[in-house]
Amino acid sequence: MNLKEILDDQVIGVNLKAENKDQAITLLSQKLKKAGYIKNIDVFKKDIYYRESQGSTGIGNYVAIPHGQSESVNNIGIAIGKFSNEISWETLDSKGVKIVFLFAVDNDPKSSETHLDLLSKIAGKLGNDETIEMLLKSDTVNEIKNVFLEEA
Repeated sequence: MNLKEILDDQVIGVNLKAENKDQAITLLSQKLKKAGYIKNIDVFKKDIYYRESQGSTGIGNYVAIPHGQSESVNNIGIAIGKFSNEISWETLDSKGVKIVFLFAVDNDPKSSETHLDLLSKIAGKLGNDETIEMLLKSDTVNEIKNVFLEEA
């Protein structure tokens, strides 16, 4: 599965508002539910928070990549939210978060490889400071998608 297949306008948002981590995860979970990626927001969030309890998904540079496998997932996907404010989050650099990549992955063991592949592709791009800068300046869904679709 490549990024072009997985980046869906329905689950990407810019200029979003959330006062805290839970509101951010809830907002992106609602996008996933509305687009048919997940069946139940509460079950999905419980599984995301279980993974969060094992180690923070705030990777630094204003980015978090919460993820976890859930029986509530219908289709593998990634909701992306660019928030207009900085959200308090446990991160490697102790900064807040402005961009959240919420992965939706089912419990099928076969999906684990796809999940790790997508996580690797996203994390690889996010390891580049120029990529982060472009994301932080993005004002549209297309601008966010283009950051990941342009070849380095």
